[in-house]
Amino acid sequence: MNEIFPKIVHHGALHGVTGSCHELRLSPEDGILVDCGLFQGDDVPDGCDDRDAEDRFSPLVDFPIEHIKALVVTHVHLDHVGRIPYLLAAGFKGPIYCSEPSAVLLPLMLEDAVKIGISHDQRLIEGFLDHLKTLLVPLPYGQWRPVAADRAPGLAIRLQPAGHILGSAYVEVSCPTPAGTDSRDLRVVFSGDLGAPYTPLLPAPRPPYRADLLVLESTYGDRLHEGRQERRHQLQQVIERALQDRGVVLVPAFSIGRTQELLYELEEIIFHCRTRQAAEGMPWDDLEIIVDSPLASRFTEAYRQLQPFWDAEARGRVRAGRHPLSFEQLTTIDSHADHENTVAYLCKTARPCVVIAAGGMCSGGRIVNYLKALLGDSRTDVLFVGYQAAGTPGRNIQEYGPKGGYVVFDGQRYPIRAKIHTISGYSAHADQKNLVDFVRRMRKKPKEIRLVHGEESAKKALSSVLSSAF
Repeated sequence: MNEIFPKIVHHGALHGVTGSCHELRLSPEDGILVDCGLFQGDDVPDGCDDRDAEDRFSPLVDFPIEHIKALVVTHVHLDHVGRIPYLLAAGFKGPIYCSEPSAVLLPLMLEDAVKIGISHDQRLIEGFLDHLKTLLVPLPYGQWRPVAADRAPGLAIRLQPAGHILGSAYVEVSCPTPAGTDSRDLRVVFSGDLGAPYTPLLPAPRPPYRADLLVLESTYGDRLHEGRQERRHQLQQVIERALQDRGVVLVPAFSIGRTQELLYELEEIIFHCRTRQAAEGMPWDDLEIIVDSPLASRFTEAYRQLQPFWDAEARGRVRAGRHPLSFEQLTTIDSHADHENTVAYLCKTARPCVVIAAGGMCSGGRIVNYLKALLGDSRTDVLFVGYQAAGTPGRNIQEYGPKGGYVVFDGQRYPIRAKIHTISGYSAHADQKNLVDFVRRMRKKPKEIRLVHGEESAKKALSSVLSSAF
């Protein structure tokens, strides 16, 4: 039986939220990958049915790559790029196309990932990074780039801003159609992760003019986010509670994207509230914002250097003399000794502060030590501002914390007496309306939409709405 090309083969995120890796196969000799990410939580590689298998989180590249002509990176979150070291180890020789900001951020992300998951050998890490940088091809937004292929002449890609994190992009692919068909190219669009409108620092994504086949994320395909004013009001309320009871607000956040967006919003709240603190009786000058993550600090510095890619509002604040990512009450913690001292200090001292620390799903990173130490304190607030995958400690805290339950870290139960909050409006992902609008606003609608990067309930809900709308 003859295969029909082009076709899409999913190597992750088809039946879950993480592990994004999608292959556009143009012929037996030609294909490109869009993303190559790690699996997290309960997500498993497609075709793995045994959730108890030791290798269910295997990051290995277990699919043929000899015909892969290029990798296109939509953005640098690990569930989209975490398998790149294994891809290179399997023999992939590039190129790796990404946006100009992503070319700056990707080596930072993968350096940390290699240190944590593969090796602490500095020579090996530096060799990997040197090799990675030789393969990176930064692309400006909005310009077509030809991709060399043996039997697919005319193959080209174009990146467009996706509004998810700095440098994020959705990918338009123009590929040749089989002989004897409409001479017009086939347009395949991979959404990557789309951001919501009004995401701090980032311009809102604009949909493409057309798509014949759309591969669309569906993380929040079954819900709607709060508006910007509402989410900021909720954030301010959580902080005001901390100022009143002198407790700690713990925010698990990924080092890139969410951390910088939260700093931007916190600077805005503090800027306006400090001028009213005498009348309100709120000691805003006492509030300290702590970013306890060396990687987040490096990303924040990179964000500052990439100001030309900020949106107009953020650049306007800088021109007005404000510093959205570097303000007076912000403290960054780098060394592990300082981290341990900070955890101990906050346990002993009633000090209102906001601690932003990785990892975003509480499955590792410095946030775990804060949670172990402070979850049992009723003055503590835990604020979730991002998606918590099934099977992660973050999801367990989110689900069982309001019921007076517990969470397990390193085999030990920790009772949850802290107040648990979730503000979905700070999610870097588009909600159901945003996703539908992304399709609705295309001038020429896709003939086929494939939903990926979502739990089954989210995909089912979004599929139903899309079917009704188009």
